Amino acid sequence: MSPVRMGGLDFELQGTATGSQARAGRFRTLHGPVQTPIFMPVGTHATVKGLRVEEIAAAGAQVLLANAYHLLLRPGREVFERVGGIHRFMNWSGSVLTDSGGFQVFSLPNDRVITEEGAIFKSYLDGTEIVLSPERSIATQLSIGSDIMMAMDECVPSTSDHVTAAAAMERTHRWAVRSLEARGDAAPALFGIVQGACFDDLRRQSADAITGLPFDGFAIGGLAVGEAKDEREEFTALTAALLPTDRPRYLMGVGTPIDLLEAVDRGVDMFDCIIPSMLAKQGVAFTSVGRLDIFRGVYKFDERPLDPVCACPVCASYTRAYLHHLTKATEALGWSLISVHNLHFYHGLMGAMRAHILADTFAAFRDEQRPLLVRGDEEHPAVAPKPRRRRCGEKALERFEIRVSEHGFSSVVDRTSGEIMHAGLDPTVEAEQLYIGQSRLAERICEVDSTPLVIWDVGLGAAHNAMAALKCCEARQDPRQRSVHLVSFENDAASLRLALRSAAQFPHLQSVAPNHLLRFGEWRSEVVPFAWDLLEGDFLGRIEDAPEPDLIFYDPFSAKTDGPLWTLSCFERVFASCGERDTELFTYSASTAVRTAMLAAGFFVGVGAPTGSRPETTLALTPAAMPNAGPRGRTLLDGAWLDRWHRSHARFPSDVHENEEAPVGDRILGHAQFSNVG
Repeated sequence: MSPVRMGGLDFELQGTATGSQARAGRFRTLHGPVQTPIFMPVGTHATVKGLRVEEIAAAGAQVLLANAYHLLLRPGREVFERVGGIHRFMNWSGSVLTDSGGFQVFSLPNDRVITEEGAIFKSYLDGTEIVLSPERSIATQLSIGSDIMMAMDECVPSTSDHVTAAAAMERTHRWAVRSLEARGDAAPALFGIVQGACFDDLRRQSADAITGLPFDGFAIGGLAVGEAKDEREEFTALTAALLPTDRPRYLMGVGTPIDLLEAVDRGVDMFDCIIPSMLAKQGVAFTSVGRLDIFRGVYKFDERPLDPVCACPVCASYTRAYLHHLTKATEALGWSLISVHNLHFYHGLMGAMRAHILADTFAAFRDEQRPLLVRGDEEHPAVAPKPRRRRCGEKALERFEIRVSEHGFSSVVDRTSGEIMHAGLDPTVEAEQLYIGQSRLAERICEVDSTPLVIWDVGLGAAHNAMAALKCCEARQDPRQRSVHLVSFENDAASLRLALRSAAQFPHLQSVAPNHLLRFGEWRSEVVPFAWDLLEGDFLGRIEDAPEPDLIFYDPFSAKTDGPLWTLSCFERVFASCGERDTELFTYSASTAVRTAMLAAGFFVGVGAPTGSRPETTLALTPAAMPNAGPRGRTLLDGAWLDRWHRSHARFPSDVHENEEAPVGDRILGHAQFSNVG
């Protein structure tokens, strides 16, 4: 097959597969040849987190992805222009593809306005107002020195209605023309993006419009942002079939190994995703025998390599036991080593697919790999757990008592302080309103994501919140739903033991799960993908034993009883434990001091739903959760709250001493949340 010269690429289709739309090809960028199908590791900030470029290259990477939005803000175009581009800057000799930055801007819930000119937003670094237009996006990508640039598009959730999706698609088409004009005769290649959400007619319209323009390749955008797996595969196949055969096809933001296999089968050539390194941080390794969760205790004494057939340097030198230890200890080396292995696995999979396409044996390979690539760690069960030695005596139980309210529901009372768990409202109702409903758990488990949704249940108590989460997951019972890992923290599980002795008064406990949890410290559902672990003891002493959370149900007793859990130092530990995750925290307290502690710790803080006698509660978000704050309906504290904060005589948490109030106050006043407050 003869190559077709298209701008900055020479694309050659080298082979197709019988019984499949899979294809193998080759193209050439300014930094050398690239063979497809290809997976591109994500180096958003000009680095694949925790890895040296030598390790990335040795794993088989040919192209890295960097993001123009982040690099525009830091280090800025001037740095790249002075040093001679991103390749020299990060010492990378391979090719670089840059995303336009459009998706990141459009996912900002606040402080951005989308106009025909572009997106107006404020820098998350210093609050500077920035206009990102198609012209500025292309200029930034040229300054960065990318080999493949992306046209600026407007991305909306794949679940958007037809009117919204159509408007975004049409603006994408207009911006595509402007992106081409801005590129001019510059050497780097430029890809156009097909949008249209999950609408057949819009995908066809968009493909027709974008392929009618002289782009060097085409991307399938607007997927992996909310739709079900079967919908993504359906619209991937539809869109790929509408794209020219003589140019590369790129499915943006996908995915897991099985996602790559299915998309290659449907005719896609190029992929990117953060999953190999993101899951490595959680101790997840992809192997020829299935996905392994090295965080699990079953690997504590396992002296085998991660993958018995892998030739990567990690499998050659390190055992599962050592990687388990590093993961449990949250050592950065564990994240780095598993990332190296995962990239070797991904690139090995892509290489195997290419070889089978060229040999015309891909269809058989696809059928063989499908069951292997979806195997989870549950197929490598741990040794049956032994009962824990820790026991709760009668004396410990005496700390609590059960009290029946005038409305007929039962609650647990701390005799020492007199505080009632879930005072004033049926605990089951409060759990649903304050934690399950607000967190949108029923929607979160429908997300297309191979990573477990990690929930911290801080203050297990009588397990109302935990059992409400389990009930929510069991109500769906969809084999495709996202797995959930619930981690309950409790200093003294005596309250749950007491409630279980009177299970007739606590209907939510009429399940095998809480009894098994108390006996073994863990429970695994056989019905839905739900894992429940108990970390008993001091919360701050056990926090390092838990994986980074996506949701936090923060429900300990109040500061009167559990003072250390409502301090600035505590919330600083919680914030640090979230890493760079999109994490949301929900709690019943609306105390000014508690909100101050959260803000000073680094969270963005909002108004939570009312519950019982409380007119409002509190929610907190990490910076990474802010792009989703708008779609999730979060309302942040504003200038009116800040005025009340100034007037409050109890605005600082208990561990902030008088001589520390001024610097903590400066943190609040300088918080990005209040950057628009005069």
